[in-house]
Amino acid sequence: MTEQTHKAEQFRELHVPGTPLILFNIWDAGGAKAVAKSGAKAIATGSWSVAHANGFGDGELIPRGQAIDNLRRIVGATDHLPVTIDLESGYGNVAETIGLAIEAGAVGCNLEDSFRADGRLREPADQSARIRSARQTADASEIRFFINARTDVFLRQPPAQHSEVMAEALARAHAYADAGADGLFAPGLVDITLIARLAEASPLPLNIMIGDASPPVRALAQHGVARVSYGPGPYLIAMKALEEAARAAFE
Repeated sequence: MTEQTHKAEQFRELHVPGTPLILFNIWDAGGAKAVAKSGAKAIATGSWSVAHANGFGDGELIPRGQAIDNLRRIVGATDHLPVTIDLESGYGNVAETIGLAIEAGAVGCNLEDSFRADGRLREPADQSARIRSARQTADASEIRFFINARTDVFLRQPPAQHSEVMAEALARAHAYADAGADGLFAPGLVDITLIARLAEASPLPLNIMIGDASPPVRALAQHGVARVSYGPGPYLIAMKALEEAARAAFE
C-alpha cells in the first residue's frame, strides 16, 4: 500500500455522521502547516481563498496549472495528512483535472454542479456524466479518491425557500451517488431542521459549510452531518488580522 493509498483510506474513514470531519480550509503551504499543528486530521483547500491569495477572483480564474502546483506544495508541506482540493467545476476536462490532482498527491476533491460563468445549475444527467468520468479516472489510479459532489441548489435560492428545493437536492444526491460520488456538499443550507432531513435521506455523507448564519458544529454533529467545511472563513480571518496589524504598525 502506497502512502497516498493509505491517506485516501484514512480520509474516507473520517466521514462519520454524528462525528464530522472538520476541515479548516487553507490556501497555501504555510497555512496548511499551521492548521496541521492545530490537530487537524485532514487538510482541505478552498477555491475562493486560493484564488484571492494569488490575486485572482473565484470561478476558475486562477489557471489550473497554478492551482495544481499550489496543491503539490501543500501536499509536500503536510506529508502526514490527507489533502483534498476544491476543483470548482473541474476546469472543463474533469477527468484530466482529476488525474492531475491525484498525480499531485490529493486524495479527494470538491466538484460543483454549476457553470462557473453564470452560476446556472447543470442538468443532473450532465453532472452525473462528469462525476462518472472522474470516478473512472480515479479508479484507474487505484487510489480510493473521494469525490465530494457539491450541489449549488441552495445557493440559488434564499434560505426561506430552501424547503422548496429539498426534493431537487435529494434527487441530485441519488443521481450523483449512482454515478460514483462519495459525499454530498450542500453549501448555503443553514436551517438545522432541513440539514437533519438531508443528512438522514441522503445516500451520501453530508458536508455542510460554516458561515455567519450556520448552526454551531455541535448541532451539526447531533443532526447527522459527516463533514464540516469552513470555506473562505479562515482566509478572511487571517487577512483581517493582517490588515489590523499593519494599520497598527503604520499608526
